[in-house]
Order: sequence, then structure tokens, then C-alpha cells
Amino acid sequence: MAIDYPQDLGLYIDGAWHRGGGRALRPVFDPSSGETVGQLPLANSTDLDAALSAAEQAAPAWRRQTAWQRAAILKQAARIVAQRKSALAAVLTTDNGKPLADALAEIDRVVETLEWCGEEATRLDGRMLPPRSPGLLQATVKDPIGPVAAFAPWNFPAVLCMRKVAPALAAGCTVIVKPAEETPAVCVALVQALVDAGVPAGVLNLVFGEPSEVSQHLIASPIIRKLSFTGSVPVGRLLYEQAARGLKAVTMELGGHSPVLVFDDVDVNKVAAACAAFKYRNAGQVCLSPNRFFVHESVYRDFVAAFVAAARALRIGPGTEAGVQMGPLNNPRRLAAAERFVADASDSGARIELGGHRIGSRGWFFQPTVLTGLDPTAALMHEEPFCPVAPIVAFATLDEAVARANGVAFGLAAYAFTRSSARAAELSERLAAGWIGINSFTPALADAALGGMKDSGVGYEGGREGLEAYLQTRFISHDRLF
Repeated sequence: MAIDYPQDLGLYIDGAWHRGGGRALRPVFDPSSGETVGQLPLANSTDLDAALSAAEQAAPAWRRQTAWQRAAILKQAARIVAQRKSALAAVLTTDNGKPLADALAEIDRVVETLEWCGEEATRLDGRMLPPRSPGLLQATVKDPIGPVAAFAPWNFPAVLCMRKVAPALAAGCTVIVKPAEETPAVCVALVQALVDAGVPAGVLNLVFGEPSEVSQHLIASPIIRKLSFTGSVPVGRLLYEQAARGLKAVTMELGGHSPVLVFDDVDVNKVAAACAAFKYRNAGQVCLSPNRFFVHESVYRDFVAAFVAAARALRIGPGTEAGVQMGPLNNPRRLAAAERFVADASDSGARIELGGHRIGSRGWFFQPTVLTGLDPTAALMHEEPFCPVAPIVAFATLDEAVARANGVAFGLAAYAFTRSSARAAELSERLAAGWIGINSFTPALADAALGGMKDSGVGYEGGREGLEAYLQTRFISHDRLF
């Protein structure tokens, strides 16, 4: 299908769209072809200062808006996004490369996020404390934490942008959001939807730019009181250090390296098909993606055969083509990473059961890849791959499987498949991850908190916990006798 990519990409600052302060435009590429589809303006320091000033100036009035008023705007935005779903999904596919069906599902999750945050905005209540003397009123109240700097990634550019913006707006915070420069158009369109829904000037500001320059400039400003970031561990550490200098609150989702434990009491073919489908979703570029498969030795060979068959059957191609199940990697960096992981594993004796190579020379496609016989020290077993390369390893005992699953620095998600309720309960307790799926895979939900252990993050996104991150609590003691 032909898609008209928007050519009016811009920055949104203090209620107006413009093309930035004159810096060179950054090309935007279609991952399916490698061709330039748009030109993105980048903010300079003057633009960033304008965004900071706008967020600061708009904060008092937005804070004074009632929760019901903010809720109405978010719910209206949800309706507008739902009405524009097809167009938004088409642009998202061009931006990111994912199949159109997956892009449509992502826009549905944007709608859900806006609706849920709108509903929850009216429930951000404090509590009354039992009085300790007659005439004394004591209570806690929740207030917006202040202007927020939000940084969203390219793998789920629409929903991860809204998982920061929607709760911040619901809480009464003003926001400066910087989406990924690789996937700008869908974020521009979502900001426009919020503007059309009635978000006042200065409350929501959108900037693009050199990532390190933008983050350093915004975080260093005393105007910003909260940082929300989704991205890599090294960048997260750097931003955390910068935020610490100003004692700013942070929420960080820093990726994962999710294990999958498959035991000998399952339907191997059914489980292998489910694992392959979730592994190659978005070409493996998912923080919750199953990345390390540990399979009981008695069903190991059967699982490998079924997994390979399911991976081989996937239809690969541009996300705009009907029936495509896996699109390209988003950028050349991920293509190089996939090639590096395969080469490193092969050099240490791993067997390539399927794939292992780039597909063609147009765009950034990589074959669904399955590796067995990996050395425990292989990079793929310790680094987040973020590509369609799946290692499968045999285990003998539950203790061995849990030790291997927990034996990395990440702790975002973990999965297990078993028919034993006792084993499932034990795994739910022993797996060191913030998001655990037993006999199921699920994407992040608007009403469920997602947060990682160890290097996988700080704080939570989603659910009441994610919304609370944009609030601060005050205690008020009022003696009516004076």
C-alpha cells in the first residue's frame, strides 16, 4: 500500500509548530528500503529554552485545572486517536518498519492508555488521618511534581510516548517530550491529537535534536523536576547521574534480557509456536521480548525443531505489505548488532539452526535466526540482543534453569511454561524479574505497573504506580480551634 509520509515535521513549543532554530535537517529513513522519506528539524539551545519557559509558565494554570477537566481532555484525545487510527498506523509502519497489523495494535494501546489515564486522573486522592485531638484535621494530598522531561524510544514510538505523556498530563504536570529521531512522524501526529483535544499552549511541548545535547540541556534546568526515560542501560546511567545533581525524580525502563523456561510437561509444538511468534514480534526489538530459551533436556530437540519450523514459516517483508509478520530492523545499528551476535556465537562453537544473515541489500532486514550449542560466555547470553536472534539451551533441573535465568544483570521480564501449579508458584517467587508470564506472553498494559529489577530500571510505568510517579505528597495538619 502507498503511504503519504508527512512532510511538515516540526517542533511544537508553547502552542505553535515551527521548524527549529536553523540547524541542519535530519533525514528520516524508511527501514524497509533505506530511502529518505522525510526531513526532521532539530532543536537548538534557544528552542530548548523556549520549551522550558513554556512548560514553566503553563504549569500553574494546568495544575489548577480540575482533575475532571484534565480527564475530559485525555478522553477526547483518545477518541481523536481512535478516529485517526488507520492513518496513524500507516505512518508508524513507515517510521518503524513493523507490520501494519502490529502498528494498528499499538495505536489501540495508545487509545487505551489515554482513556485509562483520563479515568484515573479523577482518582488521585489523598487520605484523611484519624484525628489525635478534637478539632484537628490531618490529611495527605497529592500534587503534580512539576514540569517533566520525557524521552521515548523508537521501537514502540507511539505507545511508549503516551505512557509518559498521558500520566504526566493526568497528574497535572506540564511536559517536554523528546521522541526518537528515527520515528518522529507518529509522535508529531499524536501531539497534534492532544492539541486538537484541548491541551493548552505550553502544557505539552515536543522537541527533537541531538539526543545528548537535548537531555543534558533539559535535565540541567532547574525547571525540570521529573525525568522519564526508556532506553539502554548505559544512557540510563548517564541520565540518572545528571538527574541526581538536581535531586530530580526519575523513572527509567532500561531494557531486559528475558529468559523463557520450558518444562517437560507442556505441549511442545504449541509452546514453541507461541515462543517464536513473540520472539520475532517487531523483529525482536521489544524490551519484553523472550531472548534466552531454556528447555528441559527431555523435550529439547523437539522444541528446537518446532521453533525452527515456526520461525521458518514467518512471512518477512515491508510492513505495508498484506500478510507480513516480521518487518525490517529499524536502523543499521541493529543490523550490525545482529551480525555481531551471530558471528560471536559461531566463533565459540554455536550451531546455526536457521538464518544468520541479512536479507538482501535493500532496507535493514535480517533472517529469523535460531542458535543452539552456545557457549555460556557468548555475548548473546549476556547482552540484550534487540534483534531476531534466538538462542536455545537445554537444562536438566529446575534449580539449574532458575540460576541460568537469573544469571544476568537484567531483570525486566521472565516467562515459564509448565502444567504444574506448584512449579508455577515456585517460579513466580524465584524468577528475578518485574514482569512474569506463566504460560502466557502479554504486552505492557495501561493498568499494570511495569518496572525492572537490577539494571532493568528504576520505578514503574503503567498502572497506579506509574501515575503516582508524577505526583508528590503533602501532609496538612489543620487545627480548627485557632
